[in-house]
Amino acid sequence: MYTELPFDELKVDPTQKKRIAYFYDADIGNYAYGAGHPMKPHRIRMAHSLIMNYGLYKKMEIYRAKPATKQEMCQFHTDEYIDFISRVNPDNLDLFTKEQIKFNVGDDCPVFDGLFEYCGISGGGSMEGAARLNRGKCDIAINYAGGLHHAKKSEASGFCYLNDIVLGIIELLRYHPRVLYIDIDVHHGDGVEEAFYTTDRVMTCSFHKYGEFFPGTGELRDIGVGKGKYHAVNVPLRDGIDDATYKSIFEPVISKIIEWYQPSAIVLQCGGDSLSGDRLGCFNLSMNGHANCINFVKSFNIPMMVVGGGGYTMRNVARTWAYESGLLNNVKLPDELPYNEYYEYYGPDYKLDVRSSNMFNQNSPEFLDKILTNIIANLENTKHAPSVQMNEVPNDPEDLGDIEEDTAMAIDTKGGSEMSRDAQIQPDNEFYEDDEKDKGEKAIVDNKQEEQDSMNIDKNETPVVEKNKEIVEDKQQDENENTDDKIEEDKPEETNPVEEKAPEEKVEEVKPVEEKAEEVKEVEEKVEELKEVDKPEVTPTEPTKESKQEDQPMEDATKLTEEELKEIEELNKGS
Repeated sequence: MYTELPFDELKVDPTQKKRIAYFYDADIGNYAYGAGHPMKPHRIRMAHSLIMNYGLYKKMEIYRAKPATKQEMCQFHTDEYIDFISRVNPDNLDLFTKEQIKFNVGDDCPVFDGLFEYCGISGGGSMEGAARLNRGKCDIAINYAGGLHHAKKSEASGFCYLNDIVLGIIELLRYHPRVLYIDIDVHHGDGVEEAFYTTDRVMTCSFHKYGEFFPGTGELRDIGVGKGKYHAVNVPLRDGIDDATYKSIFEPVISKIIEWYQPSAIVLQCGGDSLSGDRLGCFNLSMNGHANCINFVKSFNIPMMVVGGGGYTMRNVARTWAYESGLLNNVKLPDELPYNEYYEYYGPDYKLDVRSSNMFNQNSPEFLDKILTNIIANLENTKHAPSVQMNEVPNDPEDLGDIEEDTAMAIDTKGGSEMSRDAQIQPDNEFYEDDEKDKGEKAIVDNKQEEQDSMNIDKNETPVVEKNKEIVEDKQQDENENTDDKIEEDKPEETNPVEEKAPEEKVEEVKPVEEKAEEVKEVEEKVEELKEVDKPEVTPTEPTKESKQEDQPMEDATKLTEEELKEIEELNKGS
């Protein structure tokens, strides 16, 4: 029986420690599907920037997975399809006209530069995350570059070319008898369901928009066939579902599935297109409503792999994945965003929040009660979780450890290990712990002031520079007014550039002759002394700015003294 559950504030238990392996490749943001395409891998780089600047790197182990090879990709996909993906590029499309039609490549799934490398990063992170779960080296693995759940065995679909989720589950099945797959993307996870539709070792559960909506699959009565019957659960939803309604259908379904199926590992696809305001989505979930699903699944303390997925409003996806990464680490991140290289994307509020809108919720309690009753009835048709015959676990590839060395096994055809080549490259968006001094979790600056400063970058002078300039000018003016006539005290050798590169004291301008008419004799003596001073010689090295500034008053003083001399001579003639 469906019951509306209150949506309370999310809670975490700081005492509960989880070992988390976080997979990220800095190259993922360099790939682009094309101008105007809604899928933008750059959102993963934005999420990573928030995760780092919030200081979550201190709580996780961060890895760059080795890209999946063609052989590893072919564990699920056909050889012909993977060979096509590895060879096609924008320059040779004319040579693969038939293959583009056959493999559904060209429209929603365009060919772009680095397509195969992009697939390798996505698949490598999910496979390595699953392998670390198998070896007991972590409790939770995160790969936001994964989650491409639409890709089929020999066909691209829905912006997805390589189904990294299926490859990760295949790796998990080497050790785990039963794996549960949960999908909260707004689109049905058809690629994963199709891959395991006939087996009872993987149970799939998808919460999605159903109807005239891509991909058009995921009906309530699609429950699997053969041995996989009752091992596919679909929860078709309508537009506008909000946090409380989603929680009221999600938690009972997942609780019942875990109670009955007893999985030993969980894969959670957390596509961000189910958030409110998504470019392609039609749900009305806030960031907290979306994150509640991750927090609830984590509470079962089952080894879990978290992957990305859809999400086409980049700033919302980045904020949500960063917030959920904090929950996985039992940390509630503060609302104030730390300054980062993508800070301007999050205006005008600059908060870690995605709010629901006033969109109408078309999911009535009667509709949801029918869905929940049907799902529970299907699960009760089988009285126990499926058993798996004991088999010898296939041999793992040799575990070389987490540190790659320049050994014969580590060196590839490019002439060195991946680690040694990475050491020669400094990505523009790399994060270092020293960055926290200015823009990390311990030094969150005033957001409004930072925004104003960023707007003044292109101007000739910033307000700070202008202020400093005024201070220097005022100080120099005070020195000119308060300093006595120092020309009498200066010695000729003090202006010699051979002995000193820059004099310590500036030669001040001589006062006008009208103010000193009664001191004519003293002025004549000063003029004679100045004439005897040798002019500074030009040194081979370029003078410093300080020496240029200090030489200028000497030239002005000499010029004024000559004018003064002429006036004195006229006075003498007149007398």
